Amino acid sequence: MRRYSFFTLCAALLVCLAVQLFWTVPAANAQNEPKIGQTPVPGNLLVAVRESKPGGEPNPRGRILYVMSLPFETYIRNVLPNEWLPTWEPESLKAGAMAIKMFAWYHALNPVTIDNQKFSVDNTTNFQVYREGTSMPRTNAAFDEVMNLAYVKSDDTIFELNYRAGYPNDPNFQYRNAQKMSQNGSQYLAEKQNKNMLQILQFYYEGKKLVKIP
Repeated sequence: MRRYSFFTLCAALLVCLAVQLFWTVPAANAQNEPKIGQTPVPGNLLVAVRESKPGGEPNPRGRILYVMSLPFETYIRNVLPNEWLPTWEPESLKAGAMAIKMFAWYHALNPVTIDNQKFSVDNTTNFQVYREGTSMPRTNAAFDEVMNLAYVKSDDTIFELNYRAGYPNDPNFQYRNAQKMSQNGSQYLAEKQNKNMLQILQFYYEGKKLVKIP
């Protein structure tokens, strides 16, 4: 009986140590998350180019043809017109530019390796749709407005601003609850409710803040 109690005590001690380790490791990692001001804006971004569909649209399931290094700003300027309609309200476009920028910045800090090729994003809807030579004056103007700004967590941590299409003519509250922005919803808030970029971002990503990049 004493022998059984001894092993039971040892097992319990091991469980306690495992639980303590499990809970302390994430806390340590959280302290190492990159914060605005501690990591510079990426100069370049590694973009994997996948095979296109027969119609020329980038294929999310296509094999990776090659990985190219693009200037960070060039990437954003050639993504925004493919993720937000260039005819949308300027405040919607600015919110989109911020989301695209912070999404890319987060992934620049968290690259992946697939098929023995390391990259930050690919050129498809797996990440964000990039098409060379598609930048437009209205979307470029929107990006120019947010070039020196960042949208981060309350503790200045850089995070992934996810977004989805959502439904037209609707604020898409379901994405607000999921901390994701609706592309269509951003246009609705800008056009129908006269919301500015910051109000749109705060609507979908609650508890975050807009800061000037040091």
